[in-house]
Amino acid sequence: MTVSEQIAALVQYGIDAGLTPACEKIYTTNLLLELMKEDDYEDPAQIPSLPLEDILKGLLDEACRRGFVEDNVVCRDLFDTKLMNCLVPRPAQVQAEFREKYALSPREATDYFYKLSQDSDYIRRYRVCRDQKWKTPSQYGDMDITINLSKPEKDPKAIAAARNAKASSYPKCQLCMENEGYAGRLNHPARENHRIIPLTINGGQWGFQYSPYVYYNEHCIVFNGEHTPMKIDRAAFTKLFDFVRQFPHYFLGSNADLPIVGGSILSHDHFQGGNYTFAMAKAPIEIPVRIPGYGDVECGIVKWPLSVLRIRCADEGRLIDLASHVLEKWRVYTDEDAFVYAFTDGEPHNTITPIARKTDGIYELDLTLRNNITTEEHPLGVYHPHARLHHIKKENIGLIEVMGLAVLPSRLKNEMALLREFLLSDRDVASDETLAKHADWVAEFLPEYPSLTEENIDGILEQEIGKVFVQVLEDAGVYKWTPQGHEAFLRFIGTL
Repeated sequence: MTVSEQIAALVQYGIDAGLTPACEKIYTTNLLLELMKEDDYEDPAQIPSLPLEDILKGLLDEACRRGFVEDNVVCRDLFDTKLMNCLVPRPAQVQAEFREKYALSPREATDYFYKLSQDSDYIRRYRVCRDQKWKTPSQYGDMDITINLSKPEKDPKAIAAARNAKASSYPKCQLCMENEGYAGRLNHPARENHRIIPLTINGGQWGFQYSPYVYYNEHCIVFNGEHTPMKIDRAAFTKLFDFVRQFPHYFLGSNADLPIVGGSILSHDHFQGGNYTFAMAKAPIEIPVRIPGYGDVECGIVKWPLSVLRIRCADEGRLIDLASHVLEKWRVYTDEDAFVYAFTDGEPHNTITPIARKTDGIYELDLTLRNNITTEEHPLGVYHPHARLHHIKKENIGLIEVMGLAVLPSRLKNEMALLREFLLSDRDVASDETLAKHADWVAEFLPEYPSLTEENIDGILEQEIGKVFVQVLEDAGVYKWTPQGHEAFLRFIGTL
């Protein structure tokens, strides 16, 4: 295809997707010609009909061939984001359209914005669909398991270039408002095709956007307009419900505010939510409890591998009051018999991972009790995946995992493909350098399956990975799902 044909195809994509008005066809074409350093253009007799990924690949290959874009995944991503920005409406137009849709219904507004975030290639559909996903049944419900393949692997050249890139503190992090329209650099993603919806949350200025990696349906991020650290407090609970009140079809939760049990970005106050029902939300209250002064609030321990107190009421103000009370007590609670220490050497350990939602007109708040204490035996955390599980999951157990969705590292795709070959050919797993870390795990589950075949091997590996994730969550639970764990959990509730 000629450059003219590729540009025409991209402009037509923008028009068909509703990003670019037909009246802006010539204007958009000229913007793309400038980026491609092309002076000539000839309207093709027939515009090629291709998927967006193929159109962009053609233009990227041509830019690399001409030498003004380096041929690595980082530089290609920086450049194709510039291309897509030529098609996308300006922020004010997007915000006006969102408000217009919101006047009809919150769901119409989010439907519009979610589609735009995908059509603009901010969410790269063709990468997200590569993620491997399945469900694993457990005593707690059906867990969602994903092997994350949507984040591109950087090649050595790109890694070296990023290491040598000039340091910059703008934007301060990937959650700052200043990312909207930012061209990016070797060590910071391009966000020229990114749009943010401003919201007022608890009287402050916040932003609403989608995650570019959408680990679940309509995976959104709600973030403070100021670069300020995460903090779980009464104001955090108020903010969660302020958002759910405005978007009642979405849940919203927060990572904890301490290392190990928190998320990957503690430096910028933010929440994550979306339009998805996790196994945790479906899990029932197994042990009802009553908390003095809150007879109007339904309370109970949820049947879940982590330690979750669920509180429900039609008045979200009562939930904010009770959650603040629970947090205040938990922050300073120590129970040596249960190996719960609020402080060691003045360092705080107790916090909460909260998740708010509205179900059948009733507000709910799940309060997941967290503790980040470490020991010589468990240097990464006592209530963190233990070493025997690190061959599958070593990373922090943040909000998404807490709710029952495993986000597993991309290395597992190739490792499981290789393990499949070894098991079907009855080879020694421990003899391979890549697979040796899985050997004990394989030896543990293999006796349960008398016959491994081409037909059943994939399902077996998926289910066994899922079982490991359940153990990961059980390790992260402060109070185990055992009679002794329930007794210790109730001792804490007794202090309320």
